[in-house]
Amino acid sequence: MLRYTEEKIFTQDQVEELFLSVHWISGKYPERLYKALMNSSTVLTVWDGQRLVGLTRVLDDTQMLAQVHYVLVHPEYQGHGIAGSMIEYIKEKYKNFLYIEGMPEDKNNVPFYQKHGFSVMENGTAIQICHLPRE
Repeated sequence: MLRYTEEKIFTQDQVEELFLSVHWISGKYPERLYKALMNSSTVLTVWDGQRLVGLTRVLDDTQMLAQVHYVLVHPEYQGHGIAGSMIEYIKEKYKNFLYIEGMPEDKNNVPFYQKHGFSVMENGTAIQICHLPRE
């Protein structure tokens, strides 16, 4: 039975393992990643016993905007509705905010978000400055 929690009970090693399992570069910076998660507004984690198998991170301004930054599920647990359950949890938690936004890192993930009620922002363009080495 999987357990969902907002308690930040994960370790740096558990976070590193999950992020590297899905080949996200953030996993190569485990100390920074752990600190970022510990200081995030919401971190919803999914556990199979003591194993961290899913994680969603949200940054918010307490009233208007909540931004979904990570939705990760360990490859061994993908295809079982975990990501969708996490998104539905986040939508419920932030239902009184004016906006819930996300920025899928892969355009192939857009249909997943649309399935859960998100729409592509018209005339919107994602922008960033990246200080990580490109691979």
